[in-house]
Amino acid sequence: MRILGIDPGTGICGFGVIDADHGKAKLVDAGVISTPPHTPLPERLEDIYNSLHEIIKQTKPDTVSIEKLFFMQNITTGISVAEARGVCILVAKQSKLPIFEYSPNEIKITMTGYGHADKKQMQEMVRKYLKLESVPKPDDAADALAAAICHSLTHKVGA
Repeated sequence: MRILGIDPGTGICGFGVIDADHGKAKLVDAGVISTPPHTPLPERLEDIYNSLHEIIKQTKPDTVSIEKLFFMQNITTGISVAEARGVCILVAKQSKLPIFEYSPNEIKITMTGYGHADKKQMQEMVRKYLKLESVPKPDDAADALAAAICHSLTHKVGA
């Protein structure tokens, strides 16, 4: 099964695509969708929409795993991230893909067994699980891959 993981964000939206089967996974693609700072939000959301649509068209995932919004202290940032997340869900829905949502704690527990794992622990587990020589960069891409891996392990893909 091909899984597209998404770490939503307005300035940087991470994506990671894996092929998962019987507890093993292989990296297909990973990266970020970056939007320029100080660009009006509607234009940034359109960039995310168009870029994610193109990623789905090129990688042809079977399902989408997206990180739930972790409510931040800055309400303005939280709202714009929620809007970006909504755009990601819309693109997946319009592409007729099943959507699964996981909280940051669910992803951390699935990946490390500990709900308060730090970024370095998470990145190392992504590296190990995908048998990569180095940690995926940037961090948002690694977070998106963790969301995809979480779905593969939670649903025992191919089992």
